[in-house]
Amino acid sequence: MNEVYFFDSYAIIEVLRGSKSYRRYLKADIITSQLNLFEVYYAILKQSKKHAEEFIKLYEGYTVPYTTQTIKTAAQLKLALKNRKLSMADCIGYVLALEYRTKFLTGDKEFQDLENVEYVK
Repeated sequence: MNEVYFFDSYAIIEVLRGSKSYRRYLKADIITSQLNLFEVYYAILKQSKKHAEEFIKLYEGYTVPYTTQTIKTAAQLKLALKNRKLSMADCIGYVLALEYRTKFLTGDKEFQDLENVEYVK
């Protein structure tokens, strides 16, 4: 069984780009949220609808659901760290990683020093 990581949008994009820093995660099991799919789909859509559709088909099976409690905890995190530029999607993703007992994989410097984060630039 492979190690499981919560891939935030940054991590997904780096994997899609073929980033050397993220190669070791190609064999990892992935979970992510629909919000992260939205962010990446939108980024790709600006360049190519065909590639955006290919992406969504490939990644839609990796999403995990979240609850009202997830939303509340993520909002509390965003408020507690209000001096950082944390997106709603990233806050929910970080909380999901904690709930699913997996590492939050990101290259977002705002998360670099938080517990349960695998920071890869």
